[in-house]
Amino acid sequence: MSYLTMYRKWLNFDDETYKELISLKESEIKDRFYKELEFGTGGLRGIIGAGTNRVNKYTIRKVTQGLANYIKKQKINEPSVILAYDSRKYSELFAKEAALVLNANQIKTYIFNEMKPTPLLSYAIRKINTSAGIVITASHNPKEYNGYKIYWSDGGQITDHLAKEIYKEIKAIDYEDILTIEYNKAIDLGLYNVITDEIEDSYIKQIKQLTLNKDLVDNMKDKLKIVYTPIHGTGIKPIRRLLQEIGYTNLFIVKEQENPDPNFSTVICPNPEEKEVFEKAVEVASKEDADIIIGTDPDCDRAGVVVKNKEGNYIVLTGNQVGLLLTYYILDTLKFKNILPKNSVVIKTIVTTECIKEICKDYGVEVIDVLTGFKYIGEKIKEFEDTKDKFFLFGLEESYGYLTGTFVRDKDAVIASMLICEMACFYKKRGLSLYEGLLELYSKYGFFLEDLETITFDGLSGCINIENIINKIRNFPPNKIDEFNVVYIKDYKFKKIKDLLTGKETTMEYKMPSSNVIQLILEGDNIITIRPSGTEPKIKIYFMLKDNTWEKNVIKLNRLKEAISEIIKPEMNII
Repeated sequence: MSYLTMYRKWLNFDDETYKELISLKESEIKDRFYKELEFGTGGLRGIIGAGTNRVNKYTIRKVTQGLANYIKKQKINEPSVILAYDSRKYSELFAKEAALVLNANQIKTYIFNEMKPTPLLSYAIRKINTSAGIVITASHNPKEYNGYKIYWSDGGQITDHLAKEIYKEIKAIDYEDILTIEYNKAIDLGLYNVITDEIEDSYIKQIKQLTLNKDLVDNMKDKLKIVYTPIHGTGIKPIRRLLQEIGYTNLFIVKEQENPDPNFSTVICPNPEEKEVFEKAVEVASKEDADIIIGTDPDCDRAGVVVKNKEGNYIVLTGNQVGLLLTYYILDTLKFKNILPKNSVVIKTIVTTECIKEICKDYGVEVIDVLTGFKYIGEKIKEFEDTKDKFFLFGLEESYGYLTGTFVRDKDAVIASMLICEMACFYKKRGLSLYEGLLELYSKYGFFLEDLETITFDGLSGCINIENIINKIRNFPPNKIDEFNVVYIKDYKFKKIKDLLTGKETTMEYKMPSSNVIQLILEGDNIITIRPSGTEPKIKIYFMLKDNTWEKNVIKLNRLKEAISEIIKPEMNII
């Protein structure tokens, strides 16, 4: 069906959709209807609006009908799905629309009574024992976006095989095939159920049991000064409650960002990776002479950290820096208390700092690399639960995702916030800031510098550009980038490693799914990874460097960025 035919079809859906679509220019019509919104390995994400390539109640209903069809084919006894939503525009509406589609398919639903963090959904799936879970969120994307993530009965995001099977069901559906039911009827039939606070009470109780050194916290909890911002998202209630119940008396909330706001009016983008989101938090921290600032994204699965440097200025730590600090603190504390479990494993993604391996080697702990995406860490937790041959200790990814414990199967900024505060107590008791603690680790394990370049594309031509860039690196890999020889190229799509010096090609030993990722291993422990985003029209270039000084790394990074830009520029239609 052509995009114009589909456009005309949508004009008849309802009056509101008609009013939005009828005034569009042809180029806008094409962009909204030339394809269905991409369904990735975890779900979908896109700009809110009418059209097949947008997030709206009709695309939400279609994906949900596909999920319902898949669940019904599994012949599950009394199937059920739990739903959560964040503070974004239409999140609550989309969650209710999804629930009513499931109800029309005789699938019982549980929906939270208000916005809740994504990790609480992961916890609740296993607590209530539902067949699946859905969260309506676009994570840290700008206000124009919303999205839809699917979780399975183990509490983890669906991974590749499940996503493909569900996607088959979605593709087979016409909009006329979608079932729905009236809200009041679903309530009367007992299909639509609202969850109150009991689940969150249990979740908070479980998190407090993850405290590693209660004596340390009890001694320091009235001395540590913490500023917290939920950046207008779902973290405000659980994180404030958790830290107050632990006993932190100097907790300051950024008032301008405390309440839910779908427009995220104090920031350009609600992303704790960006220093701009912490401007108001820094004002509060400066006034109160705070030790640490924590900020969480709208669905509260990512946690960013701001600390004072030696000059007394507040600086945003990278996700990698927070991750290596947490890794060291967890391992060192467990070893000091002589309770470091045998067969312990730390799991990180392939684009997360290699410093983790140096730290873990020091403590005799195995490190496992997985593909980018916390769902693969969750998948490993389930594997270890089944085999019982390894003990999951900590999982992390460079994009501010961290997890300890196994009662949640996704990154969790509520858990992370508690551990970050405890870690800050550890260093403060020693008379150090977290920044000084970080410098200690670099002095001991080497100076690691990581950075990410993201190139965003629009529409059909952008998809072609992304594919051209990846194919050029795959088929014609550079032998040299700037002055650095490329030693190996790792192709995660075909699971091949090519030695560029000898021409020899071997098969990867990694037990990973295929993924369209290229990794260039340069001499001197330097790595460049290139991958398309799984949820957005972007290509991401990760730099992971090591040297004996910070300054050398910075110079190297700038040169490598420029060299990579020259390599890919011809494929971007840039003159």
